[in-house]
Amino acid sequence: MDASSEDQSRIDVGGRQAGGGPVGVQYAAGEAWVIAARGDLDLTSLPPLDDALTSASAEHSTVILDVSAVTFGDSAFLNLLLRVHQNADLRIAKPQPQLRRLLEITGADQVLDISDDLVP
Repeated sequence: MDASSEDQSRIDVGGRQAGGGPVGVQYAAGEAWVIAARGDLDLTSLPPLDDALTSASAEHSTVILDVSAVTFGDSAFLNLLLRVHQNADLRIAKPQPQLRRLLEITGADQVLDISDDLVP
């Protein structure tokens, strides 16, 4: 897939312009589906991201979650990642140091596929 077709396949969540909330743009990258997450991800903010990941994992064998703009993740977020990982090839891309530390402390880094880039 070339850059122009990738740009054309980018969509906004629910057909809206990406604004506030935990889910940014979503788009196809080859055979994978990329979802950009952002902000603080906790029990109260997770439902839109949960919906996006659940939908993507039902339709695509590989889902890449770009967490480069995630500023906080709690146990509910971690639980979501592990649950989605059971149903699809979930790849966590570009974690910032605080999120990487959470994944290391909990041992989730031994289970999840974590990468410093978005390459599918």
